[in-house]
Amino acid sequence: MKIKYLAMAIALTAALFSCGEKQDKKSCEENYEALANQYAKVTLTTDISHLSDNEVKMLDLLFKAGKIMDNIYWTENFNGDKDEFLNGIEDPNARKYAEINYGPWDQLDNRRVFIPGYGPKPEGAGFYPTDMTKEEFDAWENPDKTSQYTLVRRDENGNLKTVWYHEAYKDEIRKAAELLVEASQLAEDKEFADYLQFRAVDLLIDDYYHSDMAWMDVRNNNIDFVVGPIENYTDGLYGYKAAHESFILIKDKEWTEKLTRYVALLPELQTKLPVDDKYKQEKPGSDADLAAYDVIFYGGDCNMASKTIAINLPNDERVQLQKGTRKLQLKNAMKAKFDKIVVPISEVLVAPEARQNVKFDAFFANVMFHEVAHGMGIKNTLDGSGTVRHALKEQYSAIEEAKADILGLFLVTKLHEMGEYNNSTLEENYTTFMAGIFRSVRFGAASAHGKANMIEFNFLANEGAFTRDENGLYNIDLPKMKLAVEKLGGAILTAQGDGNYEYVKEWIATDGVIKPELQADLDKLAGCGIPKDIWYEMGMEYLER
Repeated sequence: MKIKYLAMAIALTAALFSCGEKQDKKSCEENYEALANQYAKVTLTTDISHLSDNEVKMLDLLFKAGKIMDNIYWTENFNGDKDEFLNGIEDPNARKYAEINYGPWDQLDNRRVFIPGYGPKPEGAGFYPTDMTKEEFDAWENPDKTSQYTLVRRDENGNLKTVWYHEAYKDEIRKAAELLVEASQLAEDKEFADYLQFRAVDLLIDDYYHSDMAWMDVRNNNIDFVVGPIENYTDGLYGYKAAHESFILIKDKEWTEKLTRYVALLPELQTKLPVDDKYKQEKPGSDADLAAYDVIFYGGDCNMASKTIAINLPNDERVQLQKGTRKLQLKNAMKAKFDKIVVPISEVLVAPEARQNVKFDAFFANVMFHEVAHGMGIKNTLDGSGTVRHALKEQYSAIEEAKADILGLFLVTKLHEMGEYNNSTLEENYTTFMAGIFRSVRFGAASAHGKANMIEFNFLANEGAFTRDENGLYNIDLPKMKLAVEKLGGAILTAQGDGNYEYVKEWIATDGVIKPELQADLDKLAGCGIPKDIWYEMGMEYLER
């Protein structure tokens, strides 16, 4: 890739967005090529030679069901006809970039439009009418309007109405359910077969409690499948609506055995959280699962732009309190991001004497304990008004991601002190965490994860947790970092427990942004040829047999 074109793409100059008007065709094609090349290709593969014939047949069915979720997500995010949109893009690199972003908005550059003719992305994506105001929604009396599984539409009179997902996507959901039932008949692990059958039913009724509970019992499987409307990131208006996605996973049993011993420590770790006792009285279920997988398929929400590298589910607070969560580490995806992005960034922004502390084992641990931390803390506000998720509305995702990041570091620190974790040093965990922040916010902080990273970065900066020399190179101050992690963890847990929407909104607006000094340092990455993220080549044909 030519450096000058990468620099142009990073800057996303206005010329790019006037393609076909002021620029010649060649110049437009070069810009689109630069944009597309910011994502490094990764082939999703793993050895499936240990799977039985029935399990291989089951994989084929799961791929088909996963692609259905992918198509539904296009409707939710883009709110238009996928094929018509993509077929209208002549330039192959522009089309590739649109496929990566599931629409004409660059998700890692503050959702900037890169396909001419489209306006800004609606905050509510395709979940709400684009002409609906918050005042109209708030005044509307409808018990289903805040459900995670309803679309808001207008009736023939122009009034708001709700439509359940299983009604809006009737044909697709029915076909996906049929595929899950067929796959369950091939499954050789009883718990996994039961889960697939429960999930098939739940897709048809938009109530996922029973299949979430069944999924918590899936432990001895070779294959796993995450499917359905799950995360709320795409709904930027309220954060209520869950978007469809799917993962197909192959368990790495050797790595999983290394992780299982941490599960038994979760109840004790909950009592050690750095906050007043009243904010940690909830007891997360102790039946949590910590496992490592190679991922072989992404579809929908998890596949848009920046790729998920770990899973912490279910999100249902009832299931979390009764059984905990399953925390699945996507080892091959994690390694790809570390090698292709984190290490090169550290060579530009981390002080030379600290670069040796950027290690994959530390990256893996930070991500793993991030997912563990999602299941800890507090799920219901102290005033008894309901869940933290509903109290904080559209601000919830960002503050929850910040909680998971910072409590993940806190847990690593405590496990070091307890003598339970020694795969990496604290210096390695903290330094690798810093490099990870640069990766996450390099192209803006519009996403929930980006805002979370900036809340953490700005707080740690104010506490002196790291140093920055005159050349813009960063290093960790270990004692101050340790204290700052505890202080920030306590502040986030308190804000969640209080359910203080206005406070959290103001906090994110003030500190969930990239400030000029950091932006100047991030600008040094332009022209270095470091990928923005990764995109996947995937399918049955890429698996090793």
